[in-house]
Amino acid sequence: MADDSKSTRAGAHRRRARGSGGRRRKARTRRKGRIALWTAGGLVLVAGAGAGVLYFKFNGNLHSVDINAALGKNRPENVDNGSQDILVLGSDSRAGANSAYGKDEGSSRSDTAMIVHVYAGHKKASVVSIPRDTIVPRPECRTPDGKKTPAVKRAQFNEAYSVGGASCAVATVEAMTNIRMDHYLEVDFAGFQKLIDKLGGVEVTTTKPIKDKWSHLDLEAGTHTLNGEQSLGLVRTRHGVGDGGDLGRIKLQQAFIKALLDQIKHVGLFTSPTKLYGIADTATKALTTDRELASVDKLYSFANGLKGIGSDDMQMVTLPVADDPLDHNRVVPVAEATEPLWTALRADREIPESVLKDAAGAKTGAEGVVK
Repeated sequence: MADDSKSTRAGAHRRRARGSGGRRRKARTRRKGRIALWTAGGLVLVAGAGAGVLYFKFNGNLHSVDINAALGKNRPENVDNGSQDILVLGSDSRAGANSAYGKDEGSSRSDTAMIVHVYAGHKKASVVSIPRDTIVPRPECRTPDGKKTPAVKRAQFNEAYSVGGASCAVATVEAMTNIRMDHYLEVDFAGFQKLIDKLGGVEVTTTKPIKDKWSHLDLEAGTHTLNGEQSLGLVRTRHGVGDGGDLGRIKLQQAFIKALLDQIKHVGLFTSPTKLYGIADTATKALTTDRELASVDKLYSFANGLKGIGSDDMQMVTLPVADDPLDHNRVVPVAEATEPLWTALRADREIPESVLKDAAGAKTGAEGVVK
């Protein structure tokens, strides 16, 4: 009986010991859990602080122009049908880092101009390239020093940017088209080159050699991965292909943009934080936007809304033009083709086949040179 009592007490002691050890293990587990939780929380806070720093850094990179304030209410109707119209300019300013591409003659011009119409639903787009030598009416604009420059009936399109900067370029496009530009995007030479380098280059195939000493481009026929310098040379070259005119250069620009869209789609930005950071930093430094896009979150939201549009979903045409009867070194819009074009885009409709035929009718010798 005594032995049974001792055995019972020993068993109870062992059970208490095991119970105490279990509680200690659970306590240690809870402490570890709390430590892990606080550590994770700390990491989130650090990451969040880092993201905040990057947010302000990238915001600080952006330049903007208050188009709405500059142009006031004398603009085409702001039609809310789900579509968007964006004026995209490539600036040929020779200031600062751009000086490597030529002499600064006192003003910059819009070397490349495109109207991008994004259809409702944001699944497809049409892009209309405007030859920079097109003679158009230019409305009254304000110069950078705040003075007014009077409206003129005949002005070279890219001079609008020289006279009054982004707002004058937008005003001139709106006067041409009677389409309100929802947004404005501008990229300069140096920024474009750096962005292509950050992307790792763009692959294109040339069907014949392109050699142009003015744009520093020398390519044999074949497939190439163009770096930033070569890409810039390609979109600027006129003398290396076709008839040496601006219309031929536009054909090369349009082919390059489609190749660039394919490159962006396959570059895998979100699998490489380093690459994403570098591209975001470079892109925001290179861009000038309208005031409504001048923050990282708004720019991201805008870009995210367009991510479903690939190169196959983008129709690219050149504004139908003919030789200017008063100056054979310049061109003028062909009213019979341009009016149906602008009418279609205002109504968010596809570009009519008749316009596409007119736009394709002007052969330059640069067709199919870049694929």
